[in-house]
Amino acid sequence: MVSIQNLHKKFGKNQVLSGLDLEISEGGIFAVLGPNGSGKTTLIKCLLGMVIPNKGQISVLGENVKNGSDYRHKIDYLPQIANFPSNLKVKELIKMIKDLRENTTLDQDLINLFKLEPFLDKKLGNLSGGTKQKVNLVLTFMFDSPLVILDEPTSGLDPISLLRLKKLIQAQKMSGKTILITSHIMSFVEEISDEIVFLLEGKIYFKGSIDELKNKTKQPDFEHAIASILTDNHA
Repeated sequence: MVSIQNLHKKFGKNQVLSGLDLEISEGGIFAVLGPNGSGKTTLIKCLLGMVIPNKGQISVLGENVKNGSDYRHKIDYLPQIANFPSNLKVKELIKMIKDLRENTTLDQDLINLFKLEPFLDKKLGNLSGGTKQKVNLVLTFMFDSPLVILDEPTSGLDPISLLRLKKLIQAQKMSGKTILITSHIMSFVEEISDEIVFLLEGKIYFKGSIDELKNKTKQPDFEHAIASILTDNHA
């Protein structure tokens, strides 16, 4: 599904990715974790073609990302911050994205799931952060692509919407999709992830299940295992 070999990316003197190698197989939920500055967002933007690496190879769904942008139509992406035109109504934004990408009827199911019907005629600039995030989720999931990338998907969600999101992600997994998630909410990661990929200083420090990480760090729970990595590497 995703293959990355010897990926390097530098911004000025700041080496963000340092020879990163990563293979992600088809199907399942993979959480990309790491401290701030570890390269998570840069990695995702390299996958999406939004950042050009200095060195290395990336293939997504069997296509080398350097060979064109067509592969992006097979990816659904939820950005961490949804910067929507504030003067557009919610329904206008949804229609505009459908016109730009492809027609779909899945948006109505997602609108119902996240209870957005009362907000469709409201301007995006007048919505709360949590409601904007629900709109963000509708735009992400309404195209039924095989690869889904979610950057901090829980941001601003109330507990009921978070529960609905978890069920939606699990349903996407059951349909055979591959889902990449970044999140700072360890309880969320622990509940839904099949595997975690932990980045440290631009490289893969660990890739495997949460149980494997607990065994490696000799810690009783997931949060302590993550804390152990960070403490050991900043001692």
